[in-house]
Amino acid sequence: MPRLGPYWPFVWLALLLLGVYRLPPDTSLRDVERVGVLRVCVPAAQPPLATGEDDAPGIDVELLRSLASRAGWRLQLVTNQAIGRGFDPRNWRLTRAQCSVVAGGVVTTQTTRSFLDTTEPHLETGWAFVAREGATLDGAAVGFLAALAGLDRIALSRDLRARGATVTLFGAYDELVAAMTDGEVEAAVTEALTARRLARDLGPGYAATWLTPPRERYGVALGIWKGDLTLKRRLERELAAMRRDGTLAGILASYDLGPIGEPGE
Repeated sequence: MPRLGPYWPFVWLALLLLGVYRLPPDTSLRDVERVGVLRVCVPAAQPPLATGEDDAPGIDVELLRSLASRAGWRLQLVTNQAIGRGFDPRNWRLTRAQCSVVAGGVVTTQTTRSFLDTTEPHLETGWAFVAREGATLDGAAVGFLAALAGLDRIALSRDLRARGATVTLFGAYDELVAAMTDGEVEAAVTEALTARRLARDLGPGYAATWLTPPRERYGVALGIWKGDLTLKRRLERELAAMRRDGTLAGILASYDLGPIGEPGE
């Protein structure tokens, strides 16, 4: 092998450029524009992001409808029951053949980003609790509903044990509402979007509050396959326009998410 001495950096640069040149082309945007259809995987029901209802289909669905209309595409929703169920998005068994975009439960955690790229978040979530105003979780009977996947359940479990709370797990929103109404549990812990909805549905006297610690808060965004940069840039451009002209704010306002307080307020 010839000695390259001081020329090694130039050789490595040449090899790097050759490697970039040989990468497959990013055709993600071209593929969508060719058929004029944006295929999006969404859960059947993950309120308020996707509801399955015709008159109020959910924040993410309405956002995508507006985005696709602006881009001149037809929106095709592909229902996937696994989205949002389970901690790791890789277990949702999604493929490029099913959809170009994933919505209705994409939380911008490190785990998610090991599987998907994401747009800039349009909502914020994290752990929160619902209880009568002024109540705390210390020593309380607490109902837990996971709702969106991807939040740190281990840190939450550790925190609830430290507070002396007795935790009951619930698998459905309506079951948690009934338990709160009947007094079976005194408080509920869930992700923030569901907590805001729960406090609103329980009515006057109840409040939703960010839980701290754990302090982590995450964005809710649209998911794109890694490497689909041309499609991501187009989605980002349309979303930025929707932020500027108030379209996104109007969609969020129409879902009446309800207030959420900071701890100690």
